[in-house]
Amino acid sequence: MRIRTVLIALAGASLLASCSPPPSGAAPPRAVLVRTVDGAAAPPAVQLYSGEVRARIETDLGFRVGGKLVERRVDVGTEVAAGALLALLDPADAHLAASAAQAALTAAEADLALARTEHARAQELAARQFVSSSVLDARRTALQAAEARLRQARAQADAAANQTGYTRLEAPAAGVVTAVFAEPGQVVGAGQPVFRLARPDEREVLIHVPEGRAAALRPGTPARVRTWAAPDREYAASVREVAPAADPATRTYALRVAVAQADAGLALGATASVAFAASADGGVLLPLAAVTRAPGRPDGGTVWVVGDDDTVRPLAVEVLAWREDGALLRAELPARTRLVVAGVQTLVEGETVRAVEEGAPVRLDVAR
Repeated sequence: MRIRTVLIALAGASLLASCSPPPSGAAPPRAVLVRTVDGAAAPPAVQLYSGEVRARIETDLGFRVGGKLVERRVDVGTEVAAGALLALLDPADAHLAASAAQAALTAAEADLALARTEHARAQELAARQFVSSSVLDARRTALQAAEARLRQARAQADAAANQTGYTRLEAPAAGVVTAVFAEPGQVVGAGQPVFRLARPDEREVLIHVPEGRAAALRPGTPARVRTWAAPDREYAASVREVAPAADPATRTYALRVAVAQADAGLALGATASVAFAASADGGVLLPLAAVTRAPGRPDGGTVWVVGDDDTVRPLAVEVLAWREDGALLRAELPARTRLVVAGVQTLVEGETVRAVEEGAPVRLDVAR
């Protein structure tokens, strides 16, 4: 019985041993993404921004008096000449005000004529000693007051006549109507925008750049402009204006890039790309994930190099610029240097890795 029990125990131990996994060997080296650089200075990087083609001078036009809009003669996209009539207000109230001012002017002229007659009569009587000097002074004062009231009435009549003319909205210069803000029947106030007029003779591209780039882009900085509709056509341009303050919502700075030789291909409102040459120092541009910032050194960083024996080691480098599209390094790297561009935070010096070249096709090994 005891021998039978021992045999059963040995059989069970043999069965358990056959089901347990074999002892694992050494873990395979992990794969890292690398980029091979030759250490030579790369061509100057290009900073590319998208923006909208705008006219340099855009004017919001409105009436100088308030009233009811009775007629609008242009639409969006209409090309107008200087002095062209754009819209009309109801002129009834302006005409009534002009009539009242004219009547007041006529009354002031009659008062002045009477004051002059009375002053002349007082002078004759004073010469004959029939009236006192105080009476003559009173007539002189009344004449001066009548003359002042006449000047006042004349100025008010001129102003009322101008108000009548202000019911007509005319184009101050030739241009294109790019926006309409009011319709017939609407009551508009003095100065309220009714149209937006763009002068097409000078065109520029409005872009927005992040805070880290605004300091390097100053007025006069050269640029190249291309429209999305015609990417083969390129225009020479330069920065004309840089906003002094960042937008409170986007924290970006507005830049206006003037295009000197703009033509019909640079249509107003079109989307355009503006390219600026980066720093002329040259260098090697790596993804931000490939470079670790050095503590306390804004221009210092660390990259990881894969050696010929597939081991990694850190290398201190000088960073020319931290940008949104990567870190620009000074070109002081040996030829054919393999740099890790992803996962540098988990590497250990001397670790063996399997280097996968950036852009190489991925092969999947499937167990059959």
